[in-house]
Amino acid sequence: MRPVALIGAGGIGKTSIALTVLHDSRVEQWFGHHRRFIHCDKFPASCIHFLHQLSKVTGAGVENPEDLTPLQPFLSSRKMFIVLDNAESILGLQGTAAEEINAVVEELSQYNNIYLCITSRISVLPPGCEPLDIPTLSVEAAHNTFYHIYKHGDPSGLVHNILEQLDFHPLSITLLATVAQNSRWNTNCLTKEWEKRRTAMLHLQHNKSLAATIELSLTSPMFQELGPNACPLLEVVAFLPQGIDENNLDWLFPTIPNRTDILDTFCILSLTYRSNGFVTMLAPLRDYLCPKNPLLAPLLNRTKEYYFSRLSVKVDPAQPGFEEAQWITSEDVNVEHLLNVFTTIDTSSSNIWDTCVYFIRHLYWHKKRLVSLGPKIEGLPDDHPSMLVPPCTVV
Repeated sequence: MRPVALIGAGGIGKTSIALTVLHDSRVEQWFGHHRRFIHCDKFPASCIHFLHQLSKVTGAGVENPEDLTPLQPFLSSRKMFIVLDNAESILGLQGTAAEEINAVVEELSQYNNIYLCITSRISVLPPGCEPLDIPTLSVEAAHNTFYHIYKHGDPSGLVHNILEQLDFHPLSITLLATVAQNSRWNTNCLTKEWEKRRTAMLHLQHNKSLAATIELSLTSPMFQELGPNACPLLEVVAFLPQGIDENNLDWLFPTIPNRTDILDTFCILSLTYRSNGFVTMLAPLRDYLCPKNPLLAPLLNRTKEYYFSRLSVKVDPAQPGFEEAQWITSEDVNVEHLLNVFTTIDTSSSNIWDTCVYFIRHLYWHKKRLVSLGPKIEGLPDDHPSMLVPPCTVV
């Protein structure tokens, strides 16, 4: 039977799905008591330790096996369902250790009597695995999950807005509902606490939190191999609401030579995902990873200056670089956020107010151009305000 791999970010629900399948009545009927669950993050990441855990959990009883050979008589003697949970802990290794473990998992998947289910944050898998990307919850499922736990308020638009800000991320919704239920907050109290604390409130006393699941990804061997530029670059992705436009990597991060490889690895680790040409991330991860003080984030500040420099081109089609400024229309949300934050925390900056004016004029001109190139809006005169460059000057 071909193994299945459930792939997705931390807290997306991979383990919950695997456990639901493991305890399904049909699976129980087919495999009986030979259903096994292996926590791959609970033992040292090596092939020897993996084989020892496999022998122990399945009941093979072989002490310290060096490969699958001594386990074969037992493993091949019965139908078995095995879940390898958090498999990125062993599959995300480098060098010889990775090759050895992948070879064991690949060999294990060849047994006709064994059904193998893998949950992992990384999309690098042994050959033959069928990857299934786990999405966030639907709106209906998000509401059902929240109100299954939370009993101190009726469904409301306020709660829906919070769930939407969480990108319908399953773990975040479960933690939010549990905290609100335990604290006996009504809907208004919940909203106030969210506005004040946001994802910092997603922590339970028994040490289950959003922070813990994100940090697990950041301490993985694959992330650590990326070097010192990884965390600062991840902070920039988190800071920008739209994420990073992959077409702009050269001028945004000229000092990071392996920027493309790092962003690829972020996606492999399910820390980010690609959407319409941007590398972005789920809102709860973005909120947690965003720099608490942007002024103390060197790479973010350099990125801001690159944005501001590109924005400083005069609104004049005859000027060099003006056509290239069309990128502003596709990144207006990012630029607005940059300006909103830095006009608040860095009011003494000499160029920030000039940049605001340049941004407004560029955005207005390029959007006006898009309108003029498209079908004319019936009844809209040529001198309508939306067709004119605003009468402002750089001070």
